[in-house]
Amino acid sequence: MPSIEILLAFLATTAVFAFIPGPAMLYAAAQTMAGGRRSGAMAVLGIHLGCYVHILAAAAGLSVLFHAIPTLYLAVKLAGAAYLVWLGLALIRSRPAPETDMPPVPSKSARRAFAESVAVEVLNPKTALFFLAFLPQFVDASAAFPVWLQLAVFGLAINAIFSTADMVCVLLAGLVVERLGRSGTIQRWVRRAGGSILVGLGAHLAFQRP
Repeated sequence: MPSIEILLAFLATTAVFAFIPGPAMLYAAAQTMAGGRRSGAMAVLGIHLGCYVHILAAAAGLSVLFHAIPTLYLAVKLAGAAYLVWLGLALIRSRPAPETDMPPVPSKSARRAFAESVAVEVLNPKTALFFLAFLPQFVDASAAFPVWLQLAVFGLAINAIFSTADMVCVLLAGLVVERLGRSGTIQRWVRRAGGSILVGLGAHLAFQRP
């Protein structure tokens, strides 16, 4: 295994990256604004599970394909961006439930948030490139464990730390939504805000350079 100094540097750097507000946090907050804390938590779970695809790709060396084949990177990026924009527009156009039905958050919305989040994360090539650029800095080629195993372990640790940060964001967003109240007008504006965040994330992904 890498030395304790490398492991401490890895944990400290990952924690800094995780708790700096980024696209995943904004996405989780948007899902929380749309369907409540349960939907936000399921969104975090979906992102967490979707990230395993990128961890496996990094450990297997498949992430290099995005560098080797720019067209593939562009296609995946645009597909993910279009999906985010579509989700955002659907959220903006959706109608809040009647006030009498407000207290329970429908389980269907939570399941949908989970499924959408898995797809969003899998279609985000930025995650693959992040692993490709970040993980090798902490790999020790002379360690007893093979490089692919070190990449996988570091990837699992990153996923856990980032998911923890995203859950903190969900809890805070849930508190904000509860403070705002549950009237139809407020919910409509909250959904529009959440949808606008998703549209903005999609546009950011589409026009951001690799």
